[in-house]
Amino acid sequence: MNFGAKRANPATLIPHVYQLLLTKRYLTSKIMPLLAALAVALCTAMVIVVWSVMGGFLVMLINSGRTLAGDVSISWPITGFAYYEDLIKRLEADPEVAAAAPMIETYGLIGLPDGRTETVQIKGIDGPSFSKVTSYDEILYWRPIDKPNEKDTTRQDLRLGKHDLWKQLFDGGKRLVRTEVSKVDGKAVERPAVVPGISVSGFNFREPWGFYPGLPYIRTTEGDKKPVDMFMLPVDGTVTLNVLPMDSKGRAIEMVARTFPVANEFHSGLYEIDHKTVFVQLKALQDMLKMNRAAKIDTSGGGVKLSKNPNEEAFLPPTIVSEDPARVTNVLVRSKRDSFDMADAERLAERVSKIYGEFAAAHAGKVPESTSIRILTWVDQNRTMITAVKKETALVLFIFCFVSLTAVFLVLAIFWAMVSEKTRDIGVLRAVGASRSGVAGLWLLYGLAIGIVGAAFGFALAYVVVTNINEIHEWMGRLGERLSALTGTQINLFIWDPRVYYFTKIPSDLDPTHVIIVLCGGLLASCLGALWPAARAARMNPVQALRFE
Repeated sequence: MNFGAKRANPATLIPHVYQLLLTKRYLTSKIMPLLAALAVALCTAMVIVVWSVMGGFLVMLINSGRTLAGDVSISWPITGFAYYEDLIKRLEADPEVAAAAPMIETYGLIGLPDGRTETVQIKGIDGPSFSKVTSYDEILYWRPIDKPNEKDTTRQDLRLGKHDLWKQLFDGGKRLVRTEVSKVDGKAVERPAVVPGISVSGFNFREPWGFYPGLPYIRTTEGDKKPVDMFMLPVDGTVTLNVLPMDSKGRAIEMVARTFPVANEFHSGLYEIDHKTVFVQLKALQDMLKMNRAAKIDTSGGGVKLSKNPNEEAFLPPTIVSEDPARVTNVLVRSKRDSFDMADAERLAERVSKIYGEFAAAHAGKVPESTSIRILTWVDQNRTMITAVKKETALVLFIFCFVSLTAVFLVLAIFWAMVSEKTRDIGVLRAVGASRSGVAGLWLLYGLAIGIVGAAFGFALAYVVVTNINEIHEWMGRLGERLSALTGTQINLFIWDPRVYYFTKIPSDLDPTHVIIVLCGGLLASCLGALWPAARAARMNPVQALRFE
């Protein structure tokens, strides 16, 4: 026998051997720990869902700004600035710039086919160049599609058929023209056209399966949908735009009205834009606002007579002294980088400012000074709303995290009760050599196990909710309709109304970083809840603990 061999110390072996075994036994044999894990799971899921929805709202808001406004905008509102063609050439010659496009922004009235008149934001664009800077082509709604929406199991989407019609509408929408047959000679003629948002007309209602059926409806006083024999796109639907031109000093001239055919409709997913925005051909809007290229006439010689005979009324005719160039209110710029963040936008804005400074120097006195012109990134243009959403997100997260502290106190209360219940077990462990740190580690490991189980189930629940949040919302809406039919009382469970909120769908963004932070918070909460009971168990006297009944 080797009497010199070193014997293992039970005090160091027992805690490590029994910590995992007792943790597993307590976790699977008692209902109270499962309640603590459920509390952690619900709190974790709640915070992840809230953060994902608010974060998704912010991400969609920022991305939508770039979708419709490019990366950087050069703006001189109302009266606009001239020589924009030269500015666009200078911008597109820069290696950092992919494309630039002119645009006019103004407000006006639209007269709809059913006699209604609405206030809208009118944007004059050149379709091909505007598509290079924004995602205009992608948001045109009426286009031929090959595959139905995944929810459209009965293939009710009209865009699946009549490909020639949808292709014609799509091509016309890209160029903002409508091809019509002349009543004089029977030849095809292209007329400047408008592309309103999908919700401007008030006829389109999105079905629960996620698309617009293409058949116009109106709402009745009872809240039902009633089909109407009217639609702007397929036949000869027209709208009337009313704008107020202004001179170079910002003084109103006179209201101008013009009737346009409808080439297509766009669907950006932002209800506020889809409901209040109309695109029109740039040159047509320039003509209406008196911002087109025009001759400047000198009438100073109109009072000089050509004859000394007082009975003659012949005067010098007015002379054309120069040509007034066309103007736009905005030039939109897009970066060549596919991956583009806020820092990149700021750097591009600085580069655009330098290019505009050179442009202003070349046209000194004829265009706004570089110190006065507005050069804004897509974030700057939406800064008020983005900042508000960030603050609201931080506030909501603080409130829900504060509410989630209940999990800490619930774990503490359950562990405190369990330590009291397991006092004799603790006494046995201390009697056979378990150290105070070993006993404390047992309960902390127990708390960590509850945190892992709760956080895992919480993440699974949050993932299911976030990835199916719109489907859950639509299911709730259908449930409300059924309950209304059964009870005879109006029950509306549609929480997300696109007429109230900014987007037509509930946004969500399951960010991995946010998920990891929340999961770590759940683990920390469980460990904090177990800390005080663990300390209490470690301080127990083994003799008194064995006598406990």
